[in-house]
Amino acid sequence: MTVFAAASLTDALGEIATAYERASGQPVRLSFAASGAVARQIQAGAPADVVILADTPWMDRLQAADRLAPGTRSDLLRNSLVVIAPSDATADADPLGALAASRGKLAIGDPESVPAGDYARTWLQTSGRWERLQANIVTAADVRAVRTFVERDEAALGIVYRSDAIGAAGIKIVVEPPEAEQPSIVYPAAATREAAWKAQAFLAFLKGPEATRIFVAHGFRTRS
Repeated sequence: MTVFAAASLTDALGEIATAYERASGQPVRLSFAASGAVARQIQAGAPADVVILADTPWMDRLQAADRLAPGTRSDLLRNSLVVIAPSDATADADPLGALAASRGKLAIGDPESVPAGDYARTWLQTSGRWERLQANIVTAADVRAVRTFVERDEAALGIVYRSDAIGAAGIKIVVEPPEAEQPSIVYPAAATREAAWKAQAFLAFLKGPEATRIFVAHGFRTRS
């Protein structure tokens, strides 16, 4: 069975796939990329059984293109945004304000194809920071690449999902936007139109207690 998923799910799904294989004896192959790239691959006929995205509109496109098995789609998880810096960065009361006054770089996912980047842009716009930070922003192919930029000191700050920052070495969270400013970040999951019955078993496992424990440990929130 093959699962195509958003890059931000890499660590959690790796653990869950191992647990599922142990419980069911069914091998699981995982393929990760930005949600936009995943959706385009599915639209082009990539041989996936299950798809999990970090973006509702991209899943809507797959559903409109009749690429999802009817009745299998559900909202699996939620996430939130955080601003990260290298772990040895000097503490600052307003990291984004200080960055705007400098030549430092702020890494975000490409807003046109990476949901985390689109969410980051939305937050920066609604909080009145977008225009001031235009000269500082650099974009990356997915949210994991954003984290790597910060880990390597190639960017002073980055905006990632909370799940990408939990337990990660070389970075620290320096800003957590308040709940009122957080965009609605939902992870829909579904079986593809061509998927066999085994895809439904895996989707059920994703909602069970073991998978839920792993997701929560990695910083996600369940939809319940």
